[in-house]
Amino acid sequence: MLKEFKDFVSRGNMLDLAIGVVIGAAFGKVTEGFMNFIVNPLIGLIGGTDLSDKFVVIGGRSIPEVMAANTLEEVKQAGGSALGYGAFISSSVNFLIVAFVMFLFIKAYNKFKHGEAEAVLAAPPDVAVLIEIRDILASK
Repeated sequence: MLKEFKDFVSRGNMLDLAIGVVIGAAFGKVTEGFMNFIVNPLIGLIGGTDLSDKFVVIGGRSIPEVMAANTLEEVKQAGGSALGYGAFISSSVNFLIVAFVMFLFIKAYNKFKHGEAEAVLAAPPDVAVLIEIRDILASK
C-alpha cells in the first residue's frame, strides 16, 4: 500500500497539479493586489469612492450605530449585517481576470501540444504513399 501511494504521488500528473496549485495561489495574490491597488482606486477616482467599501445594511436597522456606520467593519462591530456588494463585484472582476489569463495559458499550451502532435504524426513520404494506396484499395 505504501508503494502504491508512493507511485501515485510521484506520477508526473500529480506533480504538475501541485505546481499548478502553487502557481495559481501566487497568481491569485498578484491579481488581488492588482484589484486592490490599481483597479479599485481607478474606479474610486471615477466614482468618488472605493468600490470595495460599497454595502447595504440589511439588519439591525433599529440600532443607530449600525445606520451611522461608514464601512463594513463598523457595521459588524455595531452588531448589524450588511450586503457587501462592492466586495462581491471586486471578487468577480478578480475571478474574471484569473479565468482569462488561465484561458490564454491553456490556449497557448494546447497550440504548443498540437504542434508537437503533428510533428510526431507526420509520416515519411514513402509511408504516406503506401497509406494512400492502401486507402484506395480499401475503398474499391
